[in-house]
Amino acid sequence: MAMQTSSASSGLWTLAWRRLCGDRIAMAALAVVAAFLALLALSAGGLVAAGWEREVGVNYAPPSFVAPAPAGPARVVAVAPAPAAGQNEFDPLAADLAALRASLGDSEQQALERRLSLPFGADKWGHDILLKTIKGGETSVIVGLAAALLAVGLGTLFGALSGYYGGLVDDAFNWFYSVFTAIPAILMILAVAAVLQQKGVLTIVLILGLTGWTGPYRLMRAEYLKHKAREYVLAADAIGASAWRKMFVHIFPNVSHVALVQLSILVVGFIKAEVILSFLGFGVPVGVVSWGSMLNEAQNELILGKWWQMTAAASAMALLVTAFSLFADGLRDALDPKIK
Repeated sequence: MAMQTSSASSGLWTLAWRRLCGDRIAMAALAVVAAFLALLALSAGGLVAAGWEREVGVNYAPPSFVAPAPAGPARVVAVAPAPAAGQNEFDPLAADLAALRASLGDSEQQALERRLSLPFGADKWGHDILLKTIKGGETSVIVGLAAALLAVGLGTLFGALSGYYGGLVDDAFNWFYSVFTAIPAILMILAVAAVLQQKGVLTIVLILGLTGWTGPYRLMRAEYLKHKAREYVLAADAIGASAWRKMFVHIFPNVSHVALVQLSILVVGFIKAEVILSFLGFGVPVGVVSWGSMLNEAQNELILGKWWQMTAAASAMALLVTAFSLFADGLRDALDPKIK
């Protein structure tokens, strides 16, 4: 009897957490996602990959597992010898060159010490691909998560209002939805980008979030149309619950798995869309690295047979996307009240 009482008193989220903990695949995926987020948080704080812009390798330095690094640093930059005694009187620029060498300090010595290989190779500028991938993940994950949260939030809000109230409210939102879906997605993205007229992470988030809410809206509207006539909603109405409480306290927990699935799908899609925006010139600005900019840059490197930047960015994106999708599927199953 005590066990039945304890089980009956458990809330929706407690039961969902218990079911989620029993799913080993979902928990393993959660560990991978958490590791990515922790690494990206350290990168944002400057504790990891802070020096990704340093030219530490030769141009297109191969990965160490392809070409093992030599014992010492490679001398790849030739430094002009110092002028011999008596040349200064014939060289009008000798004094200026001497002052320039003094101001640069040991920068020439640092340039001499570029490595012939790196753990995951280097790009055409000599940047470490491993550090560049970590730093690029920070931008791509922020874009994917923030834009997906904005799109799902708007779609859930619009779908809840449309499905619950119906009537003129439903007609107005359906007209708004029809306008957005009638325009091809790429043209809508370009139109919003042209209105904003600036580059940056916030711009990409707004572009993707304001154009990606239609899918979640359609599904959430259907769920609210179905659930607003259920017995538990009628019981909440009988005890005097407000419309907002019925929509977001009573109905939403029972349809949250739909929003989570849409969130996982849109995160994947928006990370990929950032590649397209970067290619079209609406992506991250110069000086900011992302997985999209890395893939865009790597397409020219593949012609030269330099595959490591493409492999590093694509592998990191595939691992995170797969883990996030598996975790979202497990969370959907745990939250779905129809699954026992």
